[in-house]
Amino acid sequence: MVSATKQGSDSAAQDGEPVRRTTPHPADTGLNPGSGALDGAEGDSSPQDGTGHGTGGHGDGLAPGLRHVAFRAGIWRRRALIVTLRVVRLVRTGVVRFLPGLRYLGRALQKRWRRSLQFRTVLTTLMLAVTSFAVVGAYLSNQIANNLFQERLTQAESETRYNVKQVQDTFDGAQVTDQSSVITLVSDTLSAVEGRGSVIQRRYVFEAMPNQTKPRNRWVESRASDQLTVSVIPADLRKAVQESGKDQYWASTVIPVGTEDRPGIAVGNKVTFNGTVYELYLIYDLNTAQQTLNEIQSVLWAGGAVLVLLIGAVAWYVTRNVVSPVSHAAMVSEKLAAGQLQERMVVRGEDEVARLGASFNHMAASLQEQITQLATLSQMQQRFVSDVSHELRTPLTTVRMAAEVLYDARDDFDPINKRSAELLYNQVERFQSLLSDLLEISRFDAGVAVLDAEPEDLLQVIAHVIEGAAPVAAEYGSEILYTAPEGSMIVEMDARRIDRILRNLILNAVEHGEGKPVTVTVAANETAVAVAVRDHGIGLDQAQAARVFDRFWRADPARARTTGGSGLGLSIAMEDTKLHHGWLQAWGRKGDGANFRLTLPLRQEDGISEPPLQLEPKDVTTPGAPGSIPAEEGNRNMLVLQAGGATPAPPQASEETP
Repeated sequence: MVSATKQGSDSAAQDGEPVRRTTPHPADTGLNPGSGALDGAEGDSSPQDGTGHGTGGHGDGLAPGLRHVAFRAGIWRRRALIVTLRVVRLVRTGVVRFLPGLRYLGRALQKRWRRSLQFRTVLTTLMLAVTSFAVVGAYLSNQIANNLFQERLTQAESETRYNVKQVQDTFDGAQVTDQSSVITLVSDTLSAVEGRGSVIQRRYVFEAMPNQTKPRNRWVESRASDQLTVSVIPADLRKAVQESGKDQYWASTVIPVGTEDRPGIAVGNKVTFNGTVYELYLIYDLNTAQQTLNEIQSVLWAGGAVLVLLIGAVAWYVTRNVVSPVSHAAMVSEKLAAGQLQERMVVRGEDEVARLGASFNHMAASLQEQITQLATLSQMQQRFVSDVSHELRTPLTTVRMAAEVLYDARDDFDPINKRSAELLYNQVERFQSLLSDLLEISRFDAGVAVLDAEPEDLLQVIAHVIEGAAPVAAEYGSEILYTAPEGSMIVEMDARRIDRILRNLILNAVEHGEGKPVTVTVAANETAVAVAVRDHGIGLDQAQAARVFDRFWRADPARARTTGGSGLGLSIAMEDTKLHHGWLQAWGRKGDGANFRLTLPLRQEDGISEPPLQLEPKDVTTPGAPGSIPAEEGNRNMLVLQAGGATPAPPQASEETP
């Protein structure tokens, strides 16, 4: 953009903002203006005849010299290709090696961002501070640059107006007629203009306007300071000066000084001498102002960086004072949850954080007292149960021996005594079972139960349990349907405890199955094996299924104990399952029976990713049962237990479960 001011005005009238224009000096282009363009000469330089074939060569149409050049060019092309491939391979290797590190760093920062309130707060503060300082710094830098430029522009316009008037007065009063005198006058006058200026270093370009009649006595065409030429003047500025009258115009430009380019302002006017109109441009060097601006920007950015670091340090210190007690409280809470009830927070001062710590310590002390009381009461109960169980073993053994003697001799008694002997024998057996369960529960409560896990075939254990439950199933009129994969199923387990779990589940299903079939289904996947025991009896609702593993719990407390054992079987089964790091779950529905699923890991060090069987059975009809069992794809061996024992299905009868 070019701006004009009227000659003789009291103040500089600016039409618009200056436009910086970079006009490269010919010396900086690296080209010789007098040389021709040789780029287009690199073609096929071999001589051609009229047929398009070379005039010399050995069948390839090339002279020996050109053939040697082509051979060397091919070698260099191959070398360049090899180097390019090596560089590409090196870059790819670097990316492959550094990409995991960058990913790890990104994941670490993301994890730190999620888990650390202090890190998140400090980083957010730094980002906001950097953004704020960048915006403010850019605004201040722009305002300072504009003010410096306007100051230099006002001074340049004022000095140019004064110096142009002096030049025109000198030319108007000159009394020279010969060429040497004219040249000397012009040079001295322009040199005086160049030497003036209090702050800004000033140069000039003096050029006769084109397209005007050349007077007989015009001996000066152009003059310029140092290495300047008229090419440093923007074309828009020259056009504005040439088309104007006595107006003054200016534009931003670039001044070549030595080997560097400096910013400047070119102010143009017209002057006349001996009937010839000249363009006089005074060029002002803004390098000093640019250096001042650079120093100011450096100070701004350095000060901003230091201030951002100080803000980050302040934010870190403040957040540390706030977050540290919270982190300490979280650590103490974790220790309390782990059982270290004596842990407390360190309280300093009387502020909100100190009151929080005091309240936390008071809460921890209250919890410790209550937990200690409950633990003491639980230990007393456990010790009482253990002591009573041990103390009852000796008299119970004696009573059992006497009951067995009476039971064996019951045929010699009258009917009343015979019935009494049978009742005594049965109740002593029940008492013996209850005492054994109490002793086992006391071992679990004392934490002395040990898992003796070895690789065993789970299918053999299940078959043994089903065979032992056959008399009870026959007594209740139920049959047991056994569905399992072919072959063996090796699981790391304590066979004695798994036998007890399955015996409890199957006998419980038989006793509550109301004479309907009981289904035992086995399935496995890559990490776990599951055994589902399904009955079609009275069933359970959701609340009962949630409490079925509680000690001494019964679905119908008012119901007489004509069925069921000690009430501890499922509780012991749950404890045995926990020792195996497995799952024991129950599903039930009123009128549709219940389904108990035991899930065990194949190896104790591995976890259970997904159970092989679903807990809620699918609706698949079984023979003689209104309920449903899960159906699995694949061949199955079926063992049907009826009254009288177990009868394996023949191998040729193996088929999918209907």
